[in-house]
Amino acid sequence: MTVSETALPPDSGRLPGRGRRSVEALLLFVAAPLVHVTLFDVLGVFAPLAAVTTVGVLLLAITPGWRWRELIDLASLRGHGRLILGFTALAAAVIFALVFALIPQRVLGLPRYMPQTWALVMVFYPLVSVLGQELLFRPLFFRRYGDLFTGPVTLVIANAGAFSLTHAFYQNWVALTLTFLGGLVFAEAYRRTRSFPLVFLLHTFAGQLIFTSGLGVYFYHGAIPQ
Repeated sequence: MTVSETALPPDSGRLPGRGRRSVEALLLFVAAPLVHVTLFDVLGVFAPLAAVTTVGVLLLAITPGWRWRELIDLASLRGHGRLILGFTALAAAVIFALVFALIPQRVLGLPRYMPQTWALVMVFYPLVSVLGQELLFRPLFFRRYGDLFTGPVTLVIANAGAFSLTHAFYQNWVALTLTFLGGLVFAEAYRRTRSFPLVFLLHTFAGQLIFTSGLGVYFYHGAIPQ
């Protein structure tokens, strides 16, 4: 199977030219995160992320082959139960190992000391954070820009790298490393299955584990060095 078959919708011929899409991808997935890091003191956390998400969603809306009903295609989850359970177990092991190694005093800190805040994070994190990120980094990236890469391996690594880069404003190696590793899993899962609900759940469970375990201090804007 070629990358064109795995990365693009059947009617991909109506996509804009490669040059235009290359510029779009560089601006959205490289330039915007770098500007965010460089001008973080001026731009803050939320305005740049909201702007990039809005632009990305608009681009996805005009991308040939994309259908919004794919967001709720629960049938696409069939047969992936073992993947979800296996990934969640592995993610929990890695995340808790990092907590015990780096910040053992914060193990389960959020649910233990701020249970109401923890409950709100568990409920709203998937909707406020995961949904927008997954729309940009999976359907948009693969369907609109997938054929710009030479093969599946390059495509998946580039996707994970862009996903990690957008978290660079946290300014710590834990956030960059975990988002790159998680991005590899999410990207490959989407490349193989085209299931938005699958990658949404994988991303959600990973994030909820991070904030439950105590590792969320590395993904919290209040901890960004000044």
